[in-house]
Amino acid sequence: LFINRIKLFWWMDAGYWQLVFGFWFLVKNFAIFIVPGIIGLSIFSIFFIKPNPEHDIGLSEEKRETLIGIIIRAIKVYVFIMALIFLGAGFRPVIDMYISKIPSLGLYWINMISAILDNATIVAAEISPKMELSQIRDAVLGLIISGGMLIPGNIPNIISANKLKIKSLEWAKYGIPLGLIILAVYFLVLLILK
Repeated sequence: LFINRIKLFWWMDAGYWQLVFGFWFLVKNFAIFIVPGIIGLSIFSIFFIKPNPEHDIGLSEEKRETLIGIIIRAIKVYVFIMALIFLGAGFRPVIDMYISKIPSLGLYWINMISAILDNATIVAAEISPKMELSQIRDAVLGLIISGGMLIPGNIPNIISANKLKIKSLEWAKYGIPLGLIILAVYFLVLLILK
């Protein structure tokens, strides 16, 4: 009863997040932007990306996964997510005082920093329940787009670059110009929707 009346940690109140955002929050608010982007980039790659004969070799499994390895990886992911939650809780006063006052399109462009920092870390340190939906939407779209510009932007980028032996300069050669074009297109879309 005492804990129900005094919430010591806002992230422990799962009911609050479910009430505010709901299970389908991401689909309802981002699918309209992300699905056309995926389709557009897929069509672009069909006509403009030529296969490289040097990379004709496919990926192969280096070694068989063990049950212990899978459990250890799951624990590491859980600890990483827990650390992100703690990071967000620690930054909450700063987010509420400063970040939540930045206009939504300002957050969109500021989040270009996600090209060099991991998206999950930035979201944990930036998103707050006190932010307006447009701020959250624009900030997350900026993160998603910028995260593909350089290898460190997303964990899947790091894994893909490692497995496919793509060097940082080679990634940046295509990622930065394409990312800037996509950022500009989405910026125009967001301006129109304002």
